[in-house]
Amino acid sequence: MQSVYLAGFDVFRRDAVAQGERLKALCAEQGLRGVYPLDDAPAGEVSDLASWICQSNLQKIRDADAVLANLNSFRGSEPDSGTVFEIGYAAALGKPVWAYFSDQRPLIEQLDTDDRGYCAQGYQVEDFALPKNLMLACSWAGASESAQAGIVALAELLR
Repeated sequence: MQSVYLAGFDVFRRDAVAQGERLKALCAEQGLRGVYPLDDAPAGEVSDLASWICQSNLQKIRDADAVLANLNSFRGSEPDSGTVFEIGYAAALGKPVWAYFSDQRPLIEQLDTDDRGYCAQGYQVEDFALPKNLMLACSWAGASESAQAGIVALAELLR
């Protein structure tokens, strides 16, 4: 059975464990094994928990056949930076990444800009007709509006 690392800020939800179980159940419906960042806990006391979590998640990505990434906006207008890192790591390993996020419009349409395409902070918003930064959009295998649709598409891609 092929495995999918379930990347995203879902681990910060109040119901993080239950959300992980829902995502893994959706994977199982498609014949995939979902691997959630919170699936394991350190054995015994760990002196540097942050480092342990990082190394554990990197190993999960190395062991997975693919990555499903929640790229909905998190604490602002951009995806979670940890998830973005995980996508880059998976891409560097040659793993297929499927993204999901609700707003599929081009990035320039998602943000408030002036008539020249600059945001309120004075930075130009890229206009490549892509829904996320080009480094993400040009490295994923595809994108869907929901986790469920993404899992279905990723299962098909892996077949």
